[in-house]
Amino acid sequence: MEKAFSTAIRRLPSTQIYLVQMNFSTSIPRRDQLILEGLNEEVQGILPTLYIFVFIVGLVANGWGLKSLLHNWKKLGDVNVFVFNLGLADMLYLLTLPFLVVYYVKENTWIFGDKFCKVTRFCFNLNLYCSIGFLTCISVYRYLAIVHPMRVMGRLTVTHSVIISVLVWILVGVQSLPDMFFPKRFGKQAKCYDSTSLEHMEDYLKYSLGRTLTGFCIPLLITLGCYGHMICVLCSRTTIDKVLKQRSLRFLLILILLFSVCYTPHHVFKNLSLYSRVLVKQNICKDWDSAVFNAHQISRGLVSLNSALNPLVYLHVQEDISAQFRQLLQRVEVIFHRMFESKSFSEAVAQTDEDDDV
Repeated sequence: MEKAFSTAIRRLPSTQIYLVQMNFSTSIPRRDQLILEGLNEEVQGILPTLYIFVFIVGLVANGWGLKSLLHNWKKLGDVNVFVFNLGLADMLYLLTLPFLVVYYVKENTWIFGDKFCKVTRFCFNLNLYCSIGFLTCISVYRYLAIVHPMRVMGRLTVTHSVIISVLVWILVGVQSLPDMFFPKRFGKQAKCYDSTSLEHMEDYLKYSLGRTLTGFCIPLLITLGCYGHMICVLCSRTTIDKVLKQRSLRFLLILILLFSVCYTPHHVFKNLSLYSRVLVKQNICKDWDSAVFNAHQISRGLVSLNSALNPLVYLHVQEDISAQFRQLLQRVEVIFHRMFESKSFSEAVAQTDEDDDV
């Protein structure tokens, strides 16, 4: 009987095994482990690959952008202060990605200690909500400069931007700090959960919903309000510079990309996943939990892309960086063109030698 049952279990998809096993265990530790590890093998392989890509692209792009901003430090305007802090938030998160890659490569085995696990998760939340906060600040500044230019002329200084940036860091830090008091591993298991153990899931869901409201929904509404009114003004006024219109629309496209691909899916599926685990704890909707959990894991990979996409903001706000980027692309194009010509010439010479031998 046991042999037949084991054979049947092995034939089930990996995302369903933990649901079957839960019916034979009533202890919270076992259920906790099974729910939080019920990850599809395909999704399990995507995350480390995506993290490696984000780490390389994000590190190069943000490093280059920050270097350009520091090079023109004396010309750093009020909006560029927010862009600089956006880059710092990205770099803080990018430095934790190699540890997460090791975690997933070792099949969800965390070898760096419980305290560093909490620091890693804290850095993720700090990056996520600071990014949203600084993008919102840039949107508000753009709105004021276009819709109310005379009212804010000379009133918005770099000092104001620095003070606002410090406030964003403090508010996001205070908002993210409670997350560190929730258990990120269970017992002696070498895990590093991005939420918490099943025992504390109800409390964590309430905390997550509150953080979603203050850190995502309110900034999103502010951004939508600013750009909704801004578009109306840009379309109705003929006196606004054409270049300014184009830059505003480009930045709007960047925001749409970030919010639709990175931020919105993460918050939707994270809270759905937490809610589904609360239901599973009550033996309700177990099949639904499997699908939502895997969708949440995919959204975690997508939200990490914000650190690779945020450097697009550098190109929008800093004309010098845009020019340098175009020059860099031209150099890369020339290098690849020369490499292709050299390869074609070598192949032609080799073919000629073969013909002569014949």
